Amino acid sequence: MARPSLRAMTSDLRNRLLLLLVLPLFALLLASAFIDFRSADDAAAQHDQRLLRLLPALADSVVAATMPGTEPLLMLAPPVDEFLRRSGEFTAFSVRSVDGELLLGEAWVVGPIPTTTAAEFHSIEYGGVTYRVAVQRGATNAGELVVALADGSDPRQQWLQQLLLRLVLPNVLLVGAAALAIYWSVGHAFRPLVVLATAVEHRSPRDLNPIDEATSPAEVRPLVRALNHLFEMVSAQVDGQRRFVADAAHQLRTPLAGLQAQVEAWALLARSGGSARNFEGKQASALKQQASGAITLRAEEIEKLRAATRRTSQLAHQLLTLSRADARNVDAGAQERIDLQQLCETALEMHLDAAAAKGMDLGLEAEPVHASGHGWLLRELLANLVDNAIKYAPVGGRVTIRCGRRMQRGTLQPFLEVEDDGPGVPPQEYDKVLQRFYRVPGTLGEGTGLGLPIADEIARAHGSVLELGAGAGGRGLRVRMVFAAESVPRPTAPPRPGE
Repeated sequence: MARPSLRAMTSDLRNRLLLLLVLPLFALLLASAFIDFRSADDAAAQHDQRLLRLLPALADSVVAATMPGTEPLLMLAPPVDEFLRRSGEFTAFSVRSVDGELLLGEAWVVGPIPTTTAAEFHSIEYGGVTYRVAVQRGATNAGELVVALADGSDPRQQWLQQLLLRLVLPNVLLVGAAALAIYWSVGHAFRPLVVLATAVEHRSPRDLNPIDEATSPAEVRPLVRALNHLFEMVSAQVDGQRRFVADAAHQLRTPLAGLQAQVEAWALLARSGGSARNFEGKQASALKQQASGAITLRAEEIEKLRAATRRTSQLAHQLLTLSRADARNVDAGAQERIDLQQLCETALEMHLDAAAAKGMDLGLEAEPVHASGHGWLLRELLANLVDNAIKYAPVGGRVTIRCGRRMQRGTLQPFLEVEDDGPGVPPQEYDKVLQRFYRVPGTLGEGTGLGLPIADEIARAHGSVLELGAGAGGRGLRVRMVFAAESVPRPTAPPRPGE
């Protein structure tokens, strides 16, 4: 199952925080709009009542003309005059006959002629302003007329225009600012957690050292303590398993060594027909006592038993070496300067007999080179690589041990290398053959699948890895371990004449 990255988790948290913030703001926006509309509606109702109170005063302000056939006169009552002067250009009035003829006031202040004496209200738009108009039909000094008052300051009429400016725009700006603040604050607040996650993610599986709590924020320290506790438990479990493997391998070595020596003696007796004349002293007497039982075994069965004991002894030795070679068990400060050429020569001498038994050409291509490392581990590395090469290379094949330097990016890197012309390993199997007890399907011969994993463990203990590749001409397998780079010495300038 794919594991979500910390960046995705942080982004998801940002989105959730933003959603949790936007929803309440949106609810507040609706509530504020509703409250504002109700306030505007209440204020508008008060304006309607005011206009309703001024209509009779406007009707009383109409005076009949002194001459017949002329328009009536207007003598504004003080309340009407104050209303018109205070609101200025946002107020107007009109006086019409019952037939709709304009007698006094503004022509645009018009509306349906009431059929009753009850006041009526409607809205009209003029000059980009929405006006609330109150109209009433009634008796005046000049007869039955229709009077109308228009007010452009009605809050209900201006509410829709003011909604965008007063409510929507500020809240949109607030949400945008909050989103930016959340994006920055969440990233800043989670930065220590991101750093901690990155450090844990890039850790080696063998690195179970505790994390320093002092470098973590107080909010993250419970997580750090929990991780350290987990590392401690895993480390204790790994140490227990390692001790068990080491103790078991160590305990097996002694009885297996005795069993192998006895089987070797039986094999020798079986090949010599049960004669013990070549042995002297206590060894001869002991072998004579066992000869009667040993010679009854067929030589083939003894050889099988001999091979089995050898494999078992080698397995116990490899398990012990693997446990001791674990990168966490090796003290990095105890390294010494190793002569790689001498190391290769020793490996050559140790395996000459095994190579000669298969008619193989075991060669050495070495140049004087030194590297920092653990001598006993490097000897085990070479022994495992050479033993693997001899085991899997064909009869009459070729195995070469090499050491030297290679140039890379201006530095010299010492290396050890073993190459054979055997069946090799498919490139897609390179990673798998470094796993413990894994053998390439179809591999002939007997093995434990620990040779390359042990060599890889030793390489990791030296801060390196094994490099696998095809041998010369694309045949066989080439295994190389590269050490830490050495600085290329700068050439010294020749002395000047006279110096």
